[in-house]
Amino acid sequence: MAMTLITTNTSSNAATSSFTTGIDDTYKLYVFKFYDINPATDSSSLTFQVNADGQSGYNETITSTNFLVVHYESDSSTAGPSVEADADQAQGTAFQPITHQGGNASDESSAGELFLFNPSNSTYITHFYSSSVTYYVTPAPINLYVSGYINTTTAIDDIQFKMSSGNFDGTIKMYGVA
Repeated sequence: MAMTLITTNTSSNAATSSFTTGIDDTYKLYVFKFYDINPATDSSSLTFQVNADGQSGYNETITSTNFLVVHYESDSSTAGPSVEADADQAQGTAFQPITHQGGNASDESSAGELFLFNPSNSTYITHFYSSSVTYYVTPAPINLYVSGYINTTTAIDDIQFKMSSGNFDGTIKMYGVA
């Protein structure tokens, strides 16, 4: 499986990070890797939403599910797997959370990846899954796993990332996988 880097977006105090070119029928799998995502607003999650070809507004219908696991630094508690209620959608059009509420201190951030399967296909819906680790404000590392589908058979050609609240710093890379 060969990954080809298509685009890198590096954000500094940005409201959004959008990929509006490069998602086409060249690849059947697109992988977005995100590094050092640090929110300006404490307890914010990185989210994404897409546009179908010819659409705008980043409001396609998503159905998703998730689970998370936690281990506190103090070793006082662990949790999981459990469901993060804010990360589930049932035919929703909201931005989909893919990290758990990250802290905004200099030593707090998130990293992970999002897989988008065959977004140019116009016969079937588009599936996705994500895994991430976030340094939670408690302090604890939290792994969040999200999967679902975008309920349209129109090709997906844009994706946008933003925090659930406020701006963020970080790098997001888009790869095509042959």
